[in-house]
Amino acid sequence: MDIITLAEVAGNISILGYGVAAIGPGLGMGILVGKALESTARQPEVSGRIQTLMFIGLAMIELLGLLGFVAFVMAM
Repeated sequence: MDIITLAEVAGNISILGYGVAAIGPGLGMGILVGKALESTARQPEVSGRIQTLMFIGLAMIELLGLLGFVAFVMAM
């Protein structure tokens, strides 16, 4: 194999790796928002605190997605 073929294979693998890395944060966001809605429905009097905690959690989960994207770009 020559160097061009190896570069193409490595590029395809890194694209696949970012796709797999994006699954985790996507699932995490879905679970977090769903549980926050469920908690708000059960105890509407604490909905402000639940919403604040949800946004903090979403920011941390989004950071994971961005780190996966940065790792993908650095691998190219």
